[in-house]
Amino acid sequence: MKDQLEITRTNRRLMSKIMDNYSLEDLNKVPEGFKNNLIWNIAHVVVTQQLLVYKLSGLPMMIDDELVLKYRKGTKTEGFVDQAEVEKVKELMFSTLDQTEKDIEASIFKEYQEYPTSTGFVLKSTEDAMSFNNFHEGIHLGYILALKKSL
Repeated sequence: MKDQLEITRTNRRLMSKIMDNYSLEDLNKVPEGFKNNLIWNIAHVVVTQQLLVYKLSGLPMMIDDELVLKYRKGTKTEGFVDQAEVEKVKELMFSTLDQTEKDIEASIFKEYQEYPTSTGFVLKSTEDAMSFNNFHEGIHLGYILALKKSL
């Protein structure tokens, strides 16, 4: 699963550069025709990885419930995200992956609750979750690139 983690890190490095190169106002702007903004999409992928890999494995997540409620599947941009939260998301983008790598090496993932994704693919293991997560993050990177062009 090291390759899966490296794919995720590569995607998140691209997202991190976007966070560095756009103002707080631009990160929060929802262009016409869109329902979310740059920061929502970035925070959403952090939350989704934690839900797919940890929660469905029956393990504690590294993010708080407030983030989950704000950025999980089915949510949308609900207000202005301040600089402190942007920095928190940016830190979590990589700290969660570093811990996931340690947890994989420690073989803590023993169980997995099957989960049918909205695409119809059924996740049956942590390995499935890691692979699907990369697919999911790629979709959101595409969305982010479209958002950038609309700013």
